[in-house]
Formats: sequence, structure tokens, C-alpha cells
Amino acid sequence: MEFFDEDLDKETRPKSKKKKTVRVNHEMSVVVYFFVGLFLVMLGYFSWFVQIKAPDTINSSYNMRQQNLAKKVIRGKIFAANGDVLAEQAMNSENKEVRYYPYSDVFAHAVGYSTHGGTGVESVANISLLTSDSPINERLQKEMAGVRNYGDDIYTTYDVGLQQVAYNALGAYTGAIVVMEAKTGKILAMVSKPDFDPNTVSDNWAKVSNDKEKTPLLNRATQGLYPPGSTFKMVSLLEYMRENPDNYEDYTYNCKGRITVEDVTVDCFHSSVHGKVDLKSSFAKSCNSSFANIGNLMNTKKFSDTCSKLLLNKDLPIDLYYKRSSFALDRNSGREEIMHTAIGQGETLMTPMHIALITQAIANKGMMMRSYEIEKQTNYQGTVIKSYEPKEYKRIMSEKEASVIQEYMEEVVNTGTGKKLKDAGYTVAGKTGSAEYGNVKGESHAWFTGYSNVSDPDIVVTVIVEKAGSGSDYAVPMAKRVFDAYYGM
Repeated sequence: MEFFDEDLDKETRPKSKKKKTVRVNHEMSVVVYFFVGLFLVMLGYFSWFVQIKAPDTINSSYNMRQQNLAKKVIRGKIFAANGDVLAEQAMNSENKEVRYYPYSDVFAHAVGYSTHGGTGVESVANISLLTSDSPINERLQKEMAGVRNYGDDIYTTYDVGLQQVAYNALGAYTGAIVVMEAKTGKILAMVSKPDFDPNTVSDNWAKVSNDKEKTPLLNRATQGLYPPGSTFKMVSLLEYMRENPDNYEDYTYNCKGRITVEDVTVDCFHSSVHGKVDLKSSFAKSCNSSFANIGNLMNTKKFSDTCSKLLLNKDLPIDLYYKRSSFALDRNSGREEIMHTAIGQGETLMTPMHIALITQAIANKGMMMRSYEIEKQTNYQGTVIKSYEPKEYKRIMSEKEASVIQEYMEEVVNTGTGKKLKDAGYTVAGKTGSAEYGNVKGESHAWFTGYSNVSDPDIVVTVIVEKAGSGSDYAVPMAKRVFDAYYGM
């Protein structure tokens, strides 16, 4: 008779094949899940690269693929909105193929150049200009014969007349002018000075690229970072309204030409005494003392959040190469930084394009549009390959908020610092600015930003003139010349 010891058997008998099978299946599942997860991650990265990163990588003129395409395709032409040629391939006196720019330095930064990395439209549309969408039979025949095909052409949104006027208006001054449609974000003109001749930029590359004093290759419209001065009071005004939605109109302040709080003093421009002012007249007269006082009344964290929503320290909805604006105010900022930030000084730096975009959103009832400078892409025979339409970016303020700021900007022209634009034959709403820079008190950049036809806005004009003085004396007259040209005056 055999005795069966159940406890002993549990310890000594071999484990079942079933348990081994379960363990193996579990391990295999882990491996399968790992590789499936890895595959999904790689698939996600591939999709991201194709949709987001690849176009930039392919479009770079440093990409070897571009150099290979240039051997097979004649680079396409770039046109203004009216059909004028802004860039094309041509043969020089030495029978060498070169890129020819008929308007020379007038469109230097707007159109750019195609060598040394490229800038402007030449850079944005690089791959399109080197892509041929000629009829398929023609392409095949030329490829078999070793003959280059014609690349696609690009039609820009640039208005030759406005570009020339803006170029002439800026004259010998250093600065930039941006002109865009208020409702669409379409760029009509963009000038930056000092400039260069794109026809000779390649031959003179060492000279122009090493000019640290004039920095002619810098597109000040999109890359120039400046203290915004009183144009930033549009932002401070918005924040004060948001924090005081029911009683912002009750604000009053007695301006004596300067304000001192905790040993921090802020002067009005030229120490002007504005007397008793409400919020609207503070804005219209650009009273620094009043807005420094407003800065002290605001919540710095909320102010910072509003600035973030207006894209300070953020990417801008534009195609052209640009620099981010910077904003440093936070809950730990001291009194001096708070007061100076509220009037557009301190550590705040913005590009003219960013100021123009905020102005466009105000004119467009709070909706910021994506700016664009390319209207369509065609093959060399004129067949449209791709066209571009206005696109909303996002609402940066409510319609009500935009309406109030519009009203205040109208007052700037009617009774304030923008009076040189009053009775011009068209209506304008805007904001001037005189932004101090460097360590010498009183030296300032001149600003103006505004839009025309206030009841149904047409165009936005933003002007920065470096080291010129007050915005009302220098930037406003330049803007007026652009407005006049737009309305044929």
C-alpha cells in the first residue's frame, strides 16, 4: 500500500507544463507589447517629421537635395501681386547664369536672396521654386535630353507701389515699415534699412555679412527687437480693462510730469505735465506717469498671462524668419520693473511685425490672422498649382475689448499724439511711441502703429525709426505717406 503525502508532493513534484506555458506566454506578450509600442512611437515620430519638420529640412538651401534639384530645374520666378517680376534667372555679361532682382534693394529683405542660406520669399518658397510642375510629357522629354525644366513661379502679396513708398518714406533712417491688410494678415509691403543689393550680395558676402555696425542683412521688420515704448500701452490698457471690467472708465490720475513710488521715478516724455486725465486721455496723450501708476494697480501674474496670450515669448503665426519677442515681468518683479514694463520699457522687447499683428487683431475685432506673403504657386505656363487664402490664427481678445481699444486709438489721432493723421481724407486709429534705449536718458526710437478706415479697417501700418526721437514727429509722417499712397492721395 502506498501512502500519499500531499504537502510533500507539493514541494517535490515537478511543476506542471501548464504553468510553464503561462509564464512563457506572459514573457512573449511583454516582448510583443514592447515592440508594438516602439513601432507606434516610431510611427508617431515619422508622422511628426513628415508633417512638421520635413518641409523645413527639405526647404533649406543647405540641403544637398536642393543643390541636386538646381542642376535639373531652372529656378522659378518671383512676382509681385500685379505681376511685376521681383526675381528671375538671367545671364550676366560673362554669359553666366545668375539670379536677377529688377528692384534691387527696394525688396531686399522682402524677397531676399537665394544663396548663403537664403532669406525672405526666396527662402520660404525655396523648394517650390526648384520644383517643376510643367506638363508631364515636356518634363520627361527634357529629362531624357538632359535639359533643365522650368521651376514653378511664386506670386507674392507685395504691392510694388506701397513697397516703393515705404522704402522712400524711411529714407536714410535705420528702421522698418510693415504694411498688411487688417482683415486678412496679407503683407502688402515690408521694408528694412540699412539694406543691400541682392544682385551683388553673393559677390560681397564677406563685406555685408561682417558689417556689425549697420547689419544690413538683418530684417528689422521681423528680427529687430526693440523696446516697444508707448505702443505697448495697448497691452497695458487691455490688462487694466480685464482686471477692472466694471469700472475701468472711472480711472483718474493727476499727472505732474513724473511719478515716484518707492524711490522709483518715471517721467513723461519731455516731462510734459498732462494734469488730470482719465484712462482714455492717459492713452491718447501717452502719459507715462499715469500708465506707470496703472502698472502698480495691476496683478503682475495676470499681466504676464495676458502678454503670453498675445504671444510674447511665443512663436508668431508668420512664415518669414523672425525672432521671438521677450517679456520678463512676473510675480517676483520689483517696483521699477513693474512701472517701466507698463509703459513699454524695462526688459520688454518686440519686433515691428509682432506689434503689427497685435494692431491687426485689434482692427479685426480681436481675431489675429496668420500673416502671409505668398498668394499662389504656378507652373511656368501660369497654371495654378497651389493658392493661399487668409487663415485665422486665434482670438487674442474679445470683440468688446477690441472695440474699446479701437475707440482709444481713434482718440490718439483726434486729440492726442497722432493728430498729424487727422483730417487726412481718410480715418486712422493708432498709437505712437517714443522708446528710450541704451544708457543715455532721452534718446529714443520713434514708433507708430495703426490702421486706416476705422469703421471698416483696410490696412495696418507699423513704423519703427531707430534713434530718431518721438513717434509723433518721425514715425507718424512716414506712416501718413503710406496711407496716402494706399488711398491715391
